[in-house]
Amino acid sequence: MVTERGLQVLQAIVQDYVETREPVGSKRIVDRHAFGVSAATIRNDMALLEDEELIAAPHTSSGRVPTDKGYRVFVDHLAELRPLSPAQRSAITMFLDGSTDLDDVLARTVRALTRLTGQVAIVQYPSFAQANVTHVELVDLGDARLLVILVTDTGRVSQRIVPVPLALDEADAAQLRARLSVLLTGHSVGDGAKAVTALLAAIADQSRPARLDPALQSLLGVVAEELEEFRQDKLLMAGAANLARSEADFRGSIYPLLEAIEEQVTLLRLMSEMVADQEGLAASIGRENAPFGLAEASLVVGDYDVARTRGRVGVLGPTRMDYPTNLAAVRAVAHYLSRLLEEDESGR
Repeated sequence: MVTERGLQVLQAIVQDYVETREPVGSKRIVDRHAFGVSAATIRNDMALLEDEELIAAPHTSSGRVPTDKGYRVFVDHLAELRPLSPAQRSAITMFLDGSTDLDDVLARTVRALTRLTGQVAIVQYPSFAQANVTHVELVDLGDARLLVILVTDTGRVSQRIVPVPLALDEADAAQLRARLSVLLTGHSVGDGAKAVTALLAAIADQSRPARLDPALQSLLGVVAEELEEFRQDKLLMAGAANLARSEADFRGSIYPLLEAIEEQVTLLRLMSEMVADQEGLAASIGRENAPFGLAEASLVVGDYDVARTRGRVGVLGPTRMDYPTNLAAVRAVAHYLSRLLEEDESGR
């Protein structure tokens, strides 16, 4: 069992080590923190923390550094998160205000978060399988090309140019637009994808296809690809260069982290399995990430809401990170992102 003062000593060690990257000794704690007890008493508290494997000595006769378990206890016992400064809040507003669509909002989100934290910022796109298609538009570009536009009620917009195998007039384009609109508008992305697949199969089975069927097949093939893209989980990231700046915090190679950033699948699995607290925040620290090949990294995430679904935003970095500040930044960005997307939803 760790005493209340022991937890305070652990907090002091974590804070000082994160700040200086130097092992922390009892004299430093007495000099920098107002415990009102002797260095000998602090050494006794540190010995108990070491027995609990919350701190460790990297070298003989050195100070102590937090272990992964120590970081976990520190995070679990955070009484409160430091509020962001007015300048930090202004930075979030400046980065996110004026966004044009969901892709732009999320791109601005990761840029803001990496600036605030100095870590790799990650945002998970919300799941669009249950999103509804609200609008389908076709624009005749001439030269047997059509621009197909799909819009969902979660703010996702897709635009693709589709070459078609025959020349079309305005009436043809209107007829194709009507076919697609009836098929997709008001239906979920998942149901729309099934309807597209069924119609493609029906057209292929016809012995005497209608004149516009080849053009419709071309359109449906592209629409199927876009709907499948909507349904797939994906991440957007910024600040990968920050890993190189903190390479000294990794005992091994930063390659596993770079590989996870490149492949995304590992991070998506890890983010989906993290259990958030009542504030929608979660942290996965050090060796807790060993099953994902990220035993020297920590991930802090927060939930954000959009329409009828949810996504996650967070930061990835070494275990020696400023957890209170990063958690506060993730929480603030997630809340602002939810509010911005809710306002965008209500305005449509």
